Amino acid sequence: MPLLDESVRDLLAAISSPAPAPGGGSASALASALGVSLLMMVGALPKTRTGTDEDKTALSSAARTLAGIGAELAAAIDRDASAYEQVVAAYRLPKASAGELQARKAAIQEALRAATDEPLAVMRFSAVALQEAKTVAAHGHKAAASDVAVAVILLEAGLHGAHLNVDTNLGSIHDDVYARTVRSDAEDLVRRAEEAAAEARRSLKE
Repeated sequence: MPLLDESVRDLLAAISSPAPAPGGGSASALASALGVSLLMMVGALPKTRTGTDEDKTALSSAARTLAGIGAELAAAIDRDASAYEQVVAAYRLPKASAGELQARKAAIQEALRAATDEPLAVMRFSAVALQEAKTVAAHGHKAAASDVAVAVILLEAGLHGAHLNVDTNLGSIHDDVYARTVRSDAEDLVRRAEEAAAEARRSLKE
């Protein structure tokens, strides 16, 4: 059964088990998915910051974007676990002969790239969600400010957790061009996410 279809209790049990996956990558995707859900809740409240049509239009637009992001992040819980399982499987391939050793090395590199692309995608979705958090913070009902603040924290946790996984995997990837590109993309995502989070927090205090 996909992790996404498990009960919360079973999902937590799966993460806490000694199995290599699901691990930090899936947990990061889950954290960001929860953050998106909170933003969608605040955006759907009948009351807005000022009760104006401007608030309602802005929140409605944010909700449409967040719905798609939330679905991707939820699916990433399973995708990340599956990608890491492929890495584990590649490391277990036979290496008795020169041919087997070469095939094993190629399989490991391919699996590591897939396992890097998944958390990088979580970073991208989290960064976009934090951009939408600015809108929800500025136009959402003031009484729900703490919910938006928690959403921002969860999205930051998901993004930085995914970043750790990206960095860890890049240390074992031999394609220097790919590694430099991914590292640059990840650093840019962190920068943009931090700026968005700071702006959202400023709006919550206004």
